[in-house]
Order: sequence, then structure tokens, then C-alpha cells
Amino acid sequence: MAEQTTQSNRVDAQKLDPNMKLEQTGELGLKWLSPKERPFRLSGFPWFHQDGVYRRMPVQPKHELPPAVNQLANSTAGGQIAFRTDSPRLAIRVELTGKANMYHMPATGQCGFDIYLGEPGDQQYFGTTRYDHTQLSYEVVLYEFPNTELRHVTLNFPLYQGVKEVSIGIAAGSRIEEPLPYRTGKKVIVYGTSITQGGCATRPGMAYTNILSRRIPLEFVNLGFSGNGRGEPEVARVLTEIEDPALLVLDYEANAVGVELMKRTLPEFIRIYREAHPGVPILVVSKIQYARERFEPALLRLRLDMKKVEMDTVEMYRSQGDANIHFFDGTALLGTDSYNECTVDGVHPTDLGFLRMADTLTPVLQELLHRELT
Repeated sequence: MAEQTTQSNRVDAQKLDPNMKLEQTGELGLKWLSPKERPFRLSGFPWFHQDGVYRRMPVQPKHELPPAVNQLANSTAGGQIAFRTDSPRLAIRVELTGKANMYHMPATGQCGFDIYLGEPGDQQYFGTTRYDHTQLSYEVVLYEFPNTELRHVTLNFPLYQGVKEVSIGIAAGSRIEEPLPYRTGKKVIVYGTSITQGGCATRPGMAYTNILSRRIPLEFVNLGFSGNGRGEPEVARVLTEIEDPALLVLDYEANAVGVELMKRTLPEFIRIYREAHPGVPILVVSKIQYARERFEPALLRLRLDMKKVEMDTVEMYRSQGDANIHFFDGTALLGTDSYNECTVDGVHPTDLGFLRMADTLTPVLQELLHRELT
């Protein structure tokens, strides 16, 4: 009797709510295309032309990467597919390298794609892949319209898993065209932590680098490495290989562990990068406030001490004549009030937290990139 009661009380919202049912594609008669080929544009994978895989670091780097960074580079955070099509129906077929496996981040953010429609400057969210998160592959209809019309499409890659293969399905007889070009061919490179990578956004488009990419018409390269963005010199040397940088953002304080590590890594990271790119603006961003700081004074002191190291390092370079290095106080990134309501675990932002971060950083980046945007 007790077992029957338990069964009757069990809730399965996907069966009870039609809005939560998984997509069933069936036989759609679509033509499947690879985004690796023109006229599709792939962004966020600087070494794709060399290695041909969806990866954020080179497969065989000239400088040996820390093992964890090398593995995390297979997460496709920040990757994007852009194109235009007049197909009334659009679908996606995805083969993942791993399943969703986190307790505090939805499968849609870890392993899903989301879609934005509209030209740069007017990209509007349309939907997210609804798939069985227990599977390693899925096929989902992204949209189905009654009319044929040329639409500008941007798809954001998963944030916390890798993608072996992805294909785009369009109706037979429909056409694919190149997306509208970026303002320039230069890139904004953002190096940092799990927060940079997008943990714990509910869907890829809500990672703060992806939000910024919709506001600033340049390619963004997300080099956030969960728990492992620690400012290693080997990583700095690999970053110097990325061609046509417009700006380097360093947002790795949260992984630097302590003051001594930050003192040792930050000046050297900047030195290595500056030798290769003497005129590229560099923005050092200190970390967000953690919720526990209100109750643990030692945690607050650590953040303030780390921030001072970053400020002092930037000031040292500026005093030596480097006017293209800047500091931004991350204390304000989540807002000055109710900031502790913007995370999923006291550390990693929710979508609201990421939106606040992007809102705060947008004018900062626009000012540093004014030459590229005018």
C-alpha cells in the first residue's frame, strides 16, 4: 500500500505539462549540412582552421597545457554558428562527448544549444534545444514557420560539454547564405574561471561573454576554464597565438587560490602577452562578491587583498608607460545590493547574475573597443 501511495504521488512534469515535453523530430525530409563548411560561420574556436574540431585550445599546443585545462578546452563554451536561411523549418542534430552531470547547472546550459534570430544588434532569443539529457545525442526542431523568409540565425554551443559533431537541417530547396559580417576580423579574448565559462547559466546564450557578443559586433573567444583558470605562463603563451586580438580580458582571480599565487602569475601573464601584442588593450577584472562574505570576514579580506594585487600590478605597468592596461573593480558586477540573490550556490551566477555582469561590462568594453566599433 505504501508503495502504491509513493507511485501515485510521484510527479512527472514532462507527462503532465505539454509545454515540457521533449521534441520528437521524426522523418522531416530535411537536408543536413555541416557548419564546418561555407557559408556557415564558426566563431569562438581560434584553432578550428588548423585542427578542424570544436575545441577552444589547439589539439597539439606548442606549449604544454595543464592537464585539466587541456581537457576543459573540449567544452565548447562561447562557440557560435551564424548563417542566414529562408528555410521555414530549422533543425539541429548533435553528438556530444559527454552527458549532463552537474547538480546545480541545467542540462540545457551544459549540453544544449540555443537560438537567436535577427541581425547583429537586434538578436532576439527564440528557443533552446529540448532533449533527453540522459542521451549522448539528440535531434531537435529549432523552429517551424508557415512562411518562407530570409532569417539571420545565431546558435550558441553548449557551455560545459564537448560536441563531436553537429549538423543543421533545412527544408529541401531552401538556401543558406553567409551571415552579416563582424565589424572587423578582430577578437575579444576573455580568460578566466568557471564563471567565465558560463557556470551556471540555464542556457548557453546567458553566459556573460555570449550576452556581450550580442551587444558588441566582434567575435568573442571564451577561455574560461572551470576551477583551472590560474594564470599559468604556458596558457599565456598559447593565448598569444590567437590572431587579430582586439582586447584581452583577464578574469581569473577566483581560481588564483591566494594572494601569493596572484602576485606570481598576474605580472608574468601580462608580460608574456604584452611582448607578443604590445598595443592590444588588456582589462584586468577582479572577482564578484560571494554571498558568504557577509558572514565570513576572512573571505572578504581575501577578496580585498587579491583586488589590491591586481590594482597594484596594473598601476605598475601603467607607471612604466603602458597606457593600454586597465583595471575594473568586479565588486560591482552583480550590483551593490541584493548581489547575494544572483547566484545558484553563492559563487556561480544565475542568468540574472550574468545579465547584471554583462550590463556592467558593456560600456567598459565599448569604451576600450571604440576604435574597432567606429
